[in-house]
Order: sequence, then C-alpha cells, then structure tokens
Amino acid sequence: MLLMLMYYGVFARSSLEAVTIAVVTFSLNIAAHIAELLRASIGATDHGQVEAARTLGFSAWQSFYLITLPQVIKISKPVYQSTIVNLIQWTSVVGYVSITDLTRVINNIASRTMQPMITISIGMLIYLALAYIVHGIFALTDVLQARKEAVR
Repeated sequence: MLLMLMYYGVFARSSLEAVTIAVVTFSLNIAAHIAELLRASIGATDHGQVEAARTLGFSAWQSFYLITLPQVIKISKPVYQSTIVNLIQWTSVVGYVSITDLTRVINNIASRTMQPMITISIGMLIYLALAYIVHGIFALTDVLQARKEAVR
C-alpha cells in the first residue's frame, strides 16, 4: 500500500521513473524498520555496563563502540536478517506500479505456457533461494566472527 501511495499519490505528478520511486519507497520503509530495530536493541542492552565503562575512564564513544555496539549487533542480527528477507518478498508488489519483476515474469510465462503450477513453483523456489542466500551470508558472518574471536 505504501508503494502505491507513493507512486500514485506523492510522486504522481513528478517525472521520476517507477523504479526510482520503488527504491525510495522501499528504502524509507526498511530504514524505519531498521531504526526501530536498533532503538530496541540499544534499549535491551544493560546500561550498567556502560556506566561501569565510564567509571573506568572510557569516553562516551569508546563505551558505545566497545561495550554497547557488540551487544546491539548480537541482539539485532536475527531480526535484521528477517527484515532483509522481508524486503526481498516485498519487492513482489512492484508490478502494481508498472515495473516488471520476478512475479510479473512468472505470471507472463504461466499465461504463455498454460502451466501455472510449474512456473509458480519455480518462482517460489527462486524466492526461497534468495532467502537462503541471505541466510548463508549471515551464517558466513557468524563464522568469520567466531574465527576472529578464536584468534584473540
């Protein structure tokens, strides 16, 4: 709904292309989700640790960078991964604003071949593969982080 509001309402009289409007819309939407995710993650960290770091002589920046930020990353990483997968899934609606995407291509192929179940199944597998690629990237960062900590 946000994409259609932006395309047909906010940017209706502008000369921007549909792809640009879609990128702006998804960027604003995902930025709001990530900002709330980070806010909640910072709120979930123990403030006593920051106070202890400040007592030990750390600056505000050092206490954030060395104490709070690693905890925020650990807390927010699973939800951030889910947010990225959701973004991939949300892109399936860009066909409503005249952009040819994977979903529209699947529908076009299904109408040409008269085999909708096969093409929709292939489309679902492609979206599933994209989600697993995101999962693999996050798992790889976990492995790299574990190696970095093992070296210490």
